[in-house]
Amino acid sequence: MASIVQHLTHTPALLTKRAPYQTRSLCTTTIKHLGRPRCAVLSLLPTRPARSISSSSSLPKKQRKFSEPTVFTALASLSATILVAWHFSSTLHAEAPSEHKDDKDQNTKEEGLVDGAKRVFRLSEVSSHDKDSESPWVIKGTKVYDITDWIAGHPGGNVILRAAGGSVDPYWNIFSIHKKQEVYDILEEFLIGHVDPQDLVDGQVPVDDIEDPFVQDPQRDPRLIVHSDKPMNAESPTTLLSTFLTPSDIFYVRNHLWVPRIVEKEHKLVVELDDGEEKEYTMSDLRKNFKQHKITATLQCSGNRRSHMTEGSRPTNGLQWEAGAIGNAEWTGPRLRDVLADAGFNVADPPDEVQHAQFVGAETYGASIPLSKAIDPRGDVILACQMNGKTIPPDHGFPLRVVAPGHVAARSVKWVTRIIMSEEESTSQWQRRDYKCFGPNDTEKPNWDMAPAIQETPVQSAITCMHREEAKDEIKNVVIEGYAFSGGGRKIIRVDVSTDDGRTWDQAETDIDPVNNGIHDWSWKRWKYTVPEKKLVGATVVVKAVDEAYNGQPEHHEPTFNLRGNLTAAWHRVKYDPQKS
Repeated sequence: MASIVQHLTHTPALLTKRAPYQTRSLCTTTIKHLGRPRCAVLSLLPTRPARSISSSSSLPKKQRKFSEPTVFTALASLSATILVAWHFSSTLHAEAPSEHKDDKDQNTKEEGLVDGAKRVFRLSEVSSHDKDSESPWVIKGTKVYDITDWIAGHPGGNVILRAAGGSVDPYWNIFSIHKKQEVYDILEEFLIGHVDPQDLVDGQVPVDDIEDPFVQDPQRDPRLIVHSDKPMNAESPTTLLSTFLTPSDIFYVRNHLWVPRIVEKEHKLVVELDDGEEKEYTMSDLRKNFKQHKITATLQCSGNRRSHMTEGSRPTNGLQWEAGAIGNAEWTGPRLRDVLADAGFNVADPPDEVQHAQFVGAETYGASIPLSKAIDPRGDVILACQMNGKTIPPDHGFPLRVVAPGHVAARSVKWVTRIIMSEEESTSQWQRRDYKCFGPNDTEKPNWDMAPAIQETPVQSAITCMHREEAKDEIKNVVIEGYAFSGGGRKIIRVDVSTDDGRTWDQAETDIDPVNNGIHDWSWKRWKYTVPEKKLVGATVVVKAVDEAYNGQPEHHEPTFNLRGNLTAAWHRVKYDPQKS
């Protein structure tokens, strides 16, 4: 097999080297993949969306690709109609495949059943179903799976296609996050057969060595609490979240794939406007040609405190973060608004059809924010070059990342290489089929299209530590500390603490932080509460916060339960343990 890194190097090019609007490709893709459910068709569309037909006549002549407008419009309209009308059944969660199977596929699988056994395939036939095939297959062990309908719901996007036509085992040995029963169960739904025994060597499928894309990942602080190492996902120990600014070495790490190796002098940012025009910037351009702004902003993973929802309600899918998938830092860089204006985008009177700013990272991660946030002169969205006054560490986006303060951290794309002004939000799996919430009852077939992508975050608070004060006059006090945060730049106005599991309340001290940078309150509030230790014997301490819009937190997890465990924000409860104080 070719190196996985070689494939990954080519992937961004596939996402970006497209003729403007790609209406012709859209038609071709739609017709070519007519046999797939809509989610699979969408996954094959380019990251930059096709221009609406109503505005195609306004394209510059150099960008018009068809000499016969009638045929052009007819084909494009047909493609759009097919996509809009396409019906599909939504998946259980972001890691789950679509349950919809057309009759032909279902009949094929049923015909393959012989006395409980599936069909037998030669390796040569499997290899023909590679990443360029309309129906990619993979091998796990000695079993063969048709992953056509899984691609759209795969958390790693199209990276799974690297294994298409061969064995997925060596890749899963690297991407250790796959090694859990729920992933195996999902894959088993796509079983279509077994490898022919005559192609096995010592009972196994022969595979070539592949390069580990994580081998050059940076070293991490050993104090971080690791939930997965490939990709690296690790949270800060809450006892270390005791300062207003979180040191970068213990700032939580949330990576979906590997950390790309980037040479700063070679890094380019491309801004693509709605008319197809592009402008390229070097890191030197971004530093020297634009005013540098400092903002102090909290970034929080949408899954922060997910384990608390699992413990307090029902099992949730995803990494079981405690309360440390959050951090506060000072970010420095040019405003996104200024860069867009320089590239030729009318930030004062933007085109009506442009509604989103899409971001693409060097490792293919993609996400977007609404245009209203991207160009808001008071929105403080920046292209950060520094973190806490120093060069951004590789794990946090070196040399350039988006920081969209007040929004879930999934929208602050790291290692950003391309910005696309678009009619629609990012078509990436992370925007369309992840980082969304559903009702507590939507546990089987949530409608991914109907649920909006998470942007601003709700009120959040947590207890990070309890420690004894030095005794004064033989009175032993315990200091309880934590953080409180609300999205959208909404200021925290009150933190309520209870030492009797919510029966009575008192207010914590919150005026303990320095003034932060930024037009709005993008930072968390550090708070503390001092109480005699005798009041904590056998007690459960509870915290909840209120923001300036008088938004609060739910008492329990059940009302906000969602299978993905996103936006966990119920009261945080911690039983006092004198041994840990």
